[in-house]
Amino acid sequence: MKTNRMCAIIGNEHEYTSLLPLTKNRPLSTLYFDCKYRIMDFALSSVVNANIRNVFMIMNEGRIKSVFDHLGGGREWGLDSIGSYQYISFYQDILRRKAEGKTYFDDVIDYLQKSKASYTVFISNKILANVDLRAVLKIHQAQNNEITAVFKRVARNDIASDDQILTLGENGTVLGTKKFNDLSEKDDTYNLAMGIFIANTDWLIKALDAGQNAGAPTSIEEFLVSELTKVKSSAYEYTGYMSNIYSVKSYYQANMDMLNLEKFNSLLFSSQKVITRTKNEVATYFTEDSEVRRSQFATGCVIKGKVEDSLISRRTVVENGAEVIGSVLMGSANVGENTSVKYAILDKNVTIDANLKIEGTPEKPVVIEKDTHITADVIGG
Repeated sequence: MKTNRMCAIIGNEHEYTSLLPLTKNRPLSTLYFDCKYRIMDFALSSVVNANIRNVFMIMNEGRIKSVFDHLGGGREWGLDSIGSYQYISFYQDILRRKAEGKTYFDDVIDYLQKSKASYTVFISNKILANVDLRAVLKIHQAQNNEITAVFKRVARNDIASDDQILTLGENGTVLGTKKFNDLSEKDDTYNLAMGIFIANTDWLIKALDAGQNAGAPTSIEEFLVSELTKVKSSAYEYTGYMSNIYSVKSYYQANMDMLNLEKFNSLLFSSQKVITRTKNEVATYFTEDSEVRRSQFATGCVIKGKVEDSLISRRTVVENGAEVIGSVLMGSANVGENTSVKYAILDKNVTIDANLKIEGTPEKPVVIEKDTHITADVIGG
């Protein structure tokens, strides 16, 4: 067994009604981000940048099509090479097995045993961050931990009600954990557990086996949090850009953050590359009459009108006289002539007829559902 060899478990259980209708037919992890990425790219990139090639993915039933559409064979992440393995399990199977009184972590334990890895990484599906897992591993080894949790100091407005908050002692020792909505104190900032852990694999196998016989939480993330105060553990502070995606507002703001050069570089141009699926398409075309300010574009777009403070995904068309301001447009959108789109999120394949107004506010952007054809004004906010 190689001393530094790691395997990875990527959880996809998190779902929030406050993200609807964006997650009506897809998991949170395959939401578009910054024109050409998906949220899952950041977890996968952190994993493969740490030279991890064995990945176990826990998914929700009925929400896997867009995952495989994006992953393909895993070529871009090097998961299609000899010696690389991808495993899939459904969270609902774990829930069913527990409800039936059966052992419910058997598939995970089997994966960990076959991986022959000294360490296991767990990453949840809702955090946008570019984490150097090799740096976390060094701290984990130096402190001789069973578990090391990654955290970040964040403002209270950036935390979901079900997020875990860590209470820390000297040298990052974890003294306690509590869900955010269970906290009685009202502080300005909190130690947010990012849903990223490194654990000793031999310990994790034994802990999962004991846990499933004692009624432990079915969520691997919740299970690891519950173990932090029972064994030798500490927390590693992540200081780079991070966004916690749990609502339309948080999703919108994370995209808008990418128009800030400092935040853009911190997330996408740190020492680690963020990998996504490549598309062989022509560059975006801007006509002589187009007007563009502080915006980003993926490939294959045609821009004839005005675009300002916006992020435009692949194969989108903005017609003559149209304006797109403060908005996020996913793939293959079509904005008709003389139409105004302000502070909105357009899902894939949205068509908006000419001479219309789609208007929200920065605090409450209008969301247009996938495959919708808009024939009348939509005013929200």
